[in-house]
Amino acid sequence: MSIETFKAEVAAAVKAYEKYVICVDKTPEDFEAALASLVKKAIKAYESRGPNLRHGIALDKQVTIILSQTDGPRPMCGIYFNLHSPYQKSALPTTVKPLTEPIGEGPPQAEE
Repeated sequence: MSIETFKAEVAAAVKAYEKYVICVDKTPEDFEAALASLVKKAIKAYESRGPNLRHGIALDKQVTIILSQTDGPRPMCGIYFNLHSPYQKSALPTTVKPLTEPIGEGPPQAEE
């Protein structure tokens, strides 16, 4: 599996980026290079995933790439544009701390 495997998906994302996405950080050429790097990372994550896992994911501030296992030989490739604004302020007041919980450890246990 290589970047060429997902050539159609990458081409569609580049076309959408040039037409619809406004990004202060990346030119279309920089975006295409970042996309190639992210696809490589997603492939590596997909190929080295655990036995019960179905996805390989790679992301940066602007784009998320997910490769999902299918019944066929080729995984499905999803390319998502992340909504982000460098001007966006935190929605939480400074007195409120964000709730964080560890991933994969199940629901929080009640304290006794």
